[in-house]
Amino acid sequence: MSTKKEIAKLTKMELIDLQAKFAEAIGKKTRSSNRKLLVRKITEALQAVSSCAGEKTASSSGSAATETAVATAATTSVAEQVAEIVPEKLTELTVPQLQARYLEVVGRPTGSSDKQYLVWKIREARKGRVPVGPRKNARREDVIFKILPLRMEAAMVDKLDEAWRRQGLHSRMDLFRKSLHDYLVGVGENNVAALLTDATAGEQ
Repeated sequence: MSTKKEIAKLTKMELIDLQAKFAEAIGKKTRSSNRKLLVRKITEALQAVSSCAGEKTASSSGSAATETAVATAATTSVAEQVAEIVPEKLTELTVPQLQARYLEVVGRPTGSSDKQYLVWKIREARKGRVPVGPRKNARREDVIFKILPLRMEAAMVDKLDEAWRRQGLHSRMDLFRKSLHDYLVGVGENNVAALLTDATAGEQ
């Protein structure tokens, strides 16, 4: 089958077949469920192999050094693709390595040496579930903000995320504020509850 036809079939494949095709084309298994990424990486790998074969044929009368260079380039390309899509095992990294990865993924340094927290934070940042980049100034119009620590099991956080999305809320903070608001109203703390409503309105 030609490379073009092989690539054309990718978009119609089931996820499990795409993962198998990835293993065949790249040479390494993956559990990724990102269909678009799988199709793109398999396509790039197939095109790299096809290009390598074409260049090798065109240079069949050339030197062995040229053929070796072409083969090396194709191998490097595939290796780079594997590095991009096959998830690294964060739990096997040391704390300094995790701190470096945290800086790379989250976009700001951390002084935490809690390995479990670092692994969780990096994974959440990669999934787009937590803010990334340098923290903004905590002052706005002479109002001082405080960041409240809230430590929860990752599995519970995942369930909460599913819940607020199902309910059409905008974020975890939206969930927390509405929950606090409803609780405060329920116990008669209407004035404090109103402050949460005002704070939410001010950010929209």
